Amino acid sequence: MPRPPMHTLDAVAALRQTVRDWKRQGLTVGLVPTMGALHEGHLSLARAALAQADRVIVSIFVNPTQFDNPSDLATYPRTWDDDRRLLADAGVHVLYAPTVAEMYPAGFATHVSVAGVSAGLCGAHRPGHFDGVATVVCKLFLQSQADMAFFGEKDFQQIHVVRRMATDLDIPIRLVACPTLREADGLAMSSRNRRLAGPERDQARRLPETLRDAARRIAVGDSVAAVLAQARERLVAGGFAEIDYLELRADADLASLAHYDGRPARLLAAARLGTVRLIDNMSVPTKA
Repeated sequence: MPRPPMHTLDAVAALRQTVRDWKRQGLTVGLVPTMGALHEGHLSLARAALAQADRVIVSIFVNPTQFDNPSDLATYPRTWDDDRRLLADAGVHVLYAPTVAEMYPAGFATHVSVAGVSAGLCGAHRPGHFDGVATVVCKLFLQSQADMAFFGEKDFQQIHVVRRMATDLDIPIRLVACPTLREADGLAMSSRNRRLAGPERDQARRLPETLRDAARRIAVGDSVAAVLAQARERLVAGGFAEIDYLELRADADLASLAHYDGRPARLLAAARLGTVRLIDNMSVPTKA
């Protein structure tokens, strides 16, 4: 049987009508929020959604309220034609691509702020970023009325922020965290990778290499402070001019860990190569 064509919608009313029709048929709905410039990591989220939900919506919206740097917003890659083709080929049912005016109409004055898990890490280095994320994702959840939403673990702090927001606001949606997809050399897939110029692309692999090595050392009992200090030195020597953070946090609640006590933990980092800010994280291996 031929696959039905993917529909492209840009209005809240049309999206809600589509979802109402699906739910009258007893169908479940999955949502994959993105900002476009799609890569295999995004497509893996779409495939996970297609495996668990009857109907899948992928949103593309470059959200201006989560950019603390106007130049970063201006240079964020936009690849609409390729994105649409990739999603249609994957079997996505609806591409939802609202305009800024549709998402933030005249007079818009409400913002969602999540305390606690948004503090530190990216929250400390990108003022207002997680307010923008929480606001737009809250709107997407309410607009789509999805039963489940899929996010990549590369943005680990973001998952915590979104989960806290949905829980606190009683939004009936299940969050599914999917593993980070990586390039052959280990670099976490990201839309920003295409902005790495020349030698920067080769240098970038040192971020996951350094995190992986540091996580293994922490797992066998090496001093957390010493491991993190040496990892910072390794990144600087490898060409990273600026390290926003490199920290050990608890998986469950992002609590800062000065010592590894055996509970699930994760190293999180953000560092810059030229004008490109890369983020990544690695779980600390647990003992068998």
